[in-house]
Amino acid sequence: MQSDTAPIRRRKLSDEVRKRLLDTINNGGLRPGDFLPSERELMSQFEVGRPAVREAMQALQSIGLIDVRHGERPRVAKPSLEHLFEQLALTMRHVLTFDAEKLEQLKEARLILETQMVRIAAEKRSVAQLAVLGDIIRRQASAVDDAHLFMQIDGEFHQAIGAISGNQLITSVLRAIFEWMARFHVDSVRRDGGEKLALKEHEDIIDAIAKADPELAASAMTDHLLRANSLYRQENDTSTD
Repeated sequence: MQSDTAPIRRRKLSDEVRKRLLDTINNGGLRPGDFLPSERELMSQFEVGRPAVREAMQALQSIGLIDVRHGERPRVAKPSLEHLFEQLALTMRHVLTFDAEKLEQLKEARLILETQMVRIAAEKRSVAQLAVLGDIIRRQASAVDDAHLFMQIDGEFHQAIGAISGNQLITSVLRAIFEWMARFHVDSVRRDGGEKLALKEHEDIIDAIAKADPELAASAMTDHLLRANSLYRQENDTSTD
């Protein structure tokens, strides 16, 4: 912690412009969809040059707070969970690659979240939602010889279960967790009948959801994830199975 006598460092002009625009957005002075003032207006308002304004705009665009389209003034972006997790993914990928403890914590978080979500799915599922899950399993069964597609559909299956809750944030979190962990998946899932075992476990989960049995569904999901989680390790772990 800096002392009260520590020197005050001068902020870059672009950082100050960014901060003031961010304050305006957060205070409701500019709302999603509103156009920002023109470059010339901002230069006059803040008494700065064009480079400072442009750098500030680029910084706000990079974190998804403004949209910049050719031929138009920038406007405040609409809130997006997609962009939030895209930004978080950049940091998460680095953390998971070099911190084994964080990967283990993510596995634990996934287990807690998905077992609760599958309980909700067993209570709330509709006939149409069961049909969607069944279609996903059929497509996954047809993709056993395509490892990339198989894994992609695997993620779709877990997201579809989360979607039954009707909570968009939870669905986005589940997708983000799966995508973060997918790059650490060991090739063993593609050996020794790993695909067939995963399919069987998915079928057991769907069967429990169809029976409207939350505890059976949670048990089936727990068994599936505990086995699946053992197939993830640090990308820089060069040990062999």
